[in-house]
Amino acid sequence: MAQPYTILVLSDSHGNVDNMRRAVEQFQPHHILHLGDCRRDAGHLSEDYPDIPMTTVAGNCDFGGLDAPEQLIELRGIRILMMHGHTRHVKSSGMSAYYAAREMGADVLLYGHTHQPLVDYDGSMYTMNPGAAGDHFRPTCGVITIENGKVNCAIHLL
Repeated sequence: MAQPYTILVLSDSHGNVDNMRRAVEQFQPHHILHLGDCRRDAGHLSEDYPDIPMTTVAGNCDFGGLDAPEQLIELRGIRILMMHGHTRHVKSSGMSAYYAAREMGADVLLYGHTHQPLVDYDGSMYTMNPGAAGDHFRPTCGVITIENGKVNCAIHLL
């Protein structure tokens, strides 16, 4: 039986690196995903935890970012579409993001931008918004656990 593989999902840190450090210490992830706003925070976190791989995408507050606003990655056989969400208008409906994830064969769709934590499962694909790690009153993060080829997504209060 394989050990669970833990992925910490962060978004909208907006300068609050301490909340993200607390999440790393609490969940001891194997990989960190940062969904933008502010990617420089992700850089600071990466310096603090250089042995934990990190993947990031740019958000609407990440000026000067030349990277694509979306990234499809595969971790432990699970395809994850990462985006901040502003280019797919997730504040109005998010269906564009959902259909893009379906088209790309994603097992998990991740987006931020709305600051509203969400986990949904439609029977074949998880959709998760980890909320805002930088929120001053109710900071949240997401955790993806992969075990024996099965995925679980959850939101946690920091």
